[in-house]
Amino acid sequence: MLRLALYQPDIPQNTGTMLRMAACLGLAVEIIEPAGFDVSDRHLRRSGLDYIDHVPITRHRSWDAFEAWRRSEKIRLVLATTAGALPYTQFGFRDGDCVLMGRESAGVPEAVHAAADARVFVPMRPGMRSLNVAVSAAMIVGEALRQTARVN
Repeated sequence: MLRLALYQPDIPQNTGTMLRMAACLGLAVEIIEPAGFDVSDRHLRRSGLDYIDHVPITRHRSWDAFEAWRRSEKIRLVLATTAGALPYTQFGFRDGDCVLMGRESAGVPEAVHAAADARVFVPMRPGMRSLNVAVSAAMIVGEALRQTARVN
């Protein structure tokens, strides 16, 4: 199963959009805290609507806790970043990969970049800074599902 990890998400509406996408596409979601909003079940329900019952969500209390879990499970981490090394369409995704999306306001720190097994980006027109995190997640996850033949 592919996984979508959200690093310290800032905006509940974006998180809700990504939870809904994950439910519809059959992804597991890892939420790496602290978040910029209350990630209690009640608040996730508000942002994820009724889709939240259809997505496996694991909350990790910190980056270190997530990283310890990921390494123990031997899960490959693919970081989506504007500083990526390879366009996401040229990367070879595998079933079981975890696609990590950074914080909307600040991305991820250098230690997270260093821990990633791969760094991919969405090509954009020159002068454009970045896409919405949920839009980027949908594009990258869609390609990963296409490559792993998991698109329904």
